[in-house]
Amino acid sequence: MYQVIGTARSRAMRVLWLLEELGQPYEHVPVNPHSERVTPFNPAGKVPVLIVDGTPITDSTAILTYLADKHGALTHPAGTLDRARQDSLTQFVLDEFDAALWLAARHSFVLPEEMRLAAIKNTLRWEFERSQRTLVHRMAEDGFLMGEHMTVPDIILAHCLTWALTARFPITEHRLTDYLDRMRARPAYLRAAAR
Repeated sequence: MYQVIGTARSRAMRVLWLLEELGQPYEHVPVNPHSERVTPFNPAGKVPVLIVDGTPITDSTAILTYLADKHGALTHPAGTLDRARQDSLTQFVLDEFDAALWLAARHSFVLPEEMRLAAIKNTLRWEFERSQRTLVHRMAEDGFLMGEHMTVPDIILAHCLTWALTARFPITEHRLTDYLDRMRARPAYLRAAAR
């Protein structure tokens, strides 16, 4: 059985959601970053951590990719053009959405107060809005990011858009608002979020 370390209010939500989509059993250890339950597995203290047969895997994207590949679901096969497109979308979401949100969080509560730059959040919101316009041109017309099948970048994007709402980063593209509503209505998402 898998063990997921990290609260559902962190990027661990991505892992919990994917496991729910896969229908795989797991144990959830809902602890905060830098806690005594995290640092033995990740000296940086970051969550999530997935424990597989006693081996820790860190970084949510690495965990999602591992699980999707292992179970042959929510992904396209490695070495295919569809996988290259999937990986490209994953990287875009990480670079343009996750990075902006994380930098804003760092300047809101992570960094020591004397190191925070409040004004940077205006620039990050502007970049976040511009990235939304770019992404809607890359999205499939219907369904998920790549079309009729949900893939790893869908989980990352929906998590980032949810995070954006909490961080008061406006979602300005109606297609993304509709997309997020559909994603957050999925039974697997609701089960993961209930943790």
